[in-house]
Amino acid sequence: MKIFLVLISVLLGAEAFAQKGEVIVAKDPLIDSLIAKRIELNKVKPTVTNPSSGVIVSSMGYRVQIYYGSDRREVFSQQAQFKSSYPKLNTYITYKEPNYYLRVGDYRTKLEAQQFLNQLRPDYPTLFIFREKINAPILEQ
Repeated sequence: MKIFLVLISVLLGAEAFAQKGEVIVAKDPLIDSLIAKRIELNKVKPTVTNPSSGVIVSSMGYRVQIYYGSDRREVFSQQAQFKSSYPKLNTYITYKEPNYYLRVGDYRTKLEAQQFLNQLRPDYPTLFIFREKINAPILEQ
């Protein structure tokens, strides 16, 4: 019984000391404009060469990695071999220590990249799809 009375008195006492009111936040109006600018800068937008025509130069898409290794001559050899088989496709070599990466194609969707990967599977043993900034492919009309 004593525990019950103590519990009731604690709850009633807490209610008696509770403050009720209104919170007013005083802040500089520039903070909202800075937050809006930060949100705008963090949005991923394609790069446009000519705003009047709206031609997209780069956006996020997919590439197929056909080779990686630490030998510089080998990656250029693989690039030349690939270019002889597929002259219309762009190839990209990047270096992230200690390896060179050879990636090909500019695909807007992962499905397009997967179809091309299936086409390359017999010739190249290790193939991977990566999402990265691509050069928009030229669309045929």
